[in-house]
Amino acid sequence: MSDGGPYLVLTATAMDEARQTGAVDTSRADRPTGTLTVRELAASEMGIRIRYFHDASDEHLELMGVDRALLPPPDEWAATYVADAALPREQRATSSLAWELDGEVVGFSSLSEITYGDEAFFHLHLLDAGRRHRGLGVPFVRLSAARFVELFALRRLLSEPNAFNVAPNRTLQRAGFRYVHTHVTTPGSYNPPQPVTRWVLDADDLVP
Repeated sequence: MSDGGPYLVLTATAMDEARQTGAVDTSRADRPTGTLTVRELAASEMGIRIRYFHDASDEHLELMGVDRALLPPPDEWAATYVADAALPREQRATSSLAWELDGEVVGFSSLSEITYGDEAFFHLHLLDAGRRHRGLGVPFVRLSAARFVELFALRRLLSEPNAFNVAPNRTLQRAGFRYVHTHVTTPGSYNPPQPVTRWVLDADDLVP
């Protein structure tokens, strides 16, 4: 397990308890097993996040609403993350958490447009297509949301996945995010204009 600061862990026993409280969807037959951990992604590990986009297929990028031509060069992109990570937490624009399953990094979540003490935009990604649709997303999102709220004293989290990308929209809903509306916008610097679905999770709605 890499060193990335404090951890939040969900064991198989805690997973069962989370299902009973409704924090994890119980309708799926393919429920995750093992120990799920979220931790801060170190600046030296940002290649995980960068490669996820640069190595993605054209089809997957399109599903996420990402234009490959707008992706920053890897070295330039890494430098921006290193610079941001060096700032005081109150001034950070971005943050990332590694998702670990039994000590292996299988995905990550990130924040953008952070307003410390108020709100930020939440993003979620599983690295391996073979691990998608297996019930991992919901508990990782819940763990990530709790950790981000703690790190940045947030009142709420917003998320705006592409409206046609079913998986993250469904995961956010199952993790407790509430639907706000669907609208057309340009979500980020490497996204063209597109319809997105806005979701919100208030810090008070997180299960202790």
